[in-house]
Amino acid sequence: MTATRNHDLPQAKPQPKTLVISDFDGTVSTVDIGNRVFNRFTGDRWNDIDRRYVLGTVGSKEAYLAGAPFFSGDRAEVLAYCLETGKIDPSFSDFYRFCRVNNFDLIIASDGLDFYIEAFLAAHGLSGIAFFSNRAVFENGGKLSVSFPYASEACGKCGTCKKAILENRRPAYDRIIYVGDGTSDVCPSKKADLVFAKRVLYEKCVEDETPCIRFENFRDVQLYLSDHKK
Repeated sequence: MTATRNHDLPQAKPQPKTLVISDFDGTVSTVDIGNRVFNRFTGDRWNDIDRRYVLGTVGSKEAYLAGAPFFSGDRAEVLAYCLETGKIDPSFSDFYRFCRVNNFDLIIASDGLDFYIEAFLAAHGLSGIAFFSNRAVFENGGKLSVSFPYASEACGKCGTCKKAILENRRPAYDRIIYVGDGTSDVCPSKKADLVFAKRVLYEKCVEDETPCIRFENFRDVQLYLSDHKK
């Protein structure tokens, strides 16, 4: 009997490396925690700033810098409000497990603030998910300052440049999937291989003729990916 050499055996095809990048506010959390926080802790000063942001006359970075001087609230009080206000997508935890089973990497790219994202993920047993966001520092007297470690010097409109986060990871992955719902998700959606969109992002994708799949929750995303495994 002739021995079979190792290189004569059928070689398993390597699994394509997949990265899922998800927005946070309005996506992982079904409500925009950051917007509610500024509404609650700046009085009515945030209303005009937010209106200009929605109209597109200012970006999120400028909006944060304009709103921060009016902010008043200590960290414990604000965190309690965030955890009370935030509502997780009921299917997100299952989706996270689905990603792990299928060897999909999952990260969060957010134009929100780190302190409530970190607390929210911990409260739901999801601290293992890496996230990238703007940074908030609570100062004496309940004041707040915001910094932007992931802003783009080339653009500077968003506090967190999600497109740059995606592009920096492109060499390591065969496929990048993007999941989002808002204005700050428009740029990365144009660079992703597969886009799941709702609300403002869906409208923008249709307007810009960016291919996307409409979704309402992470169960929709999971079902689609289960039915279209490569």
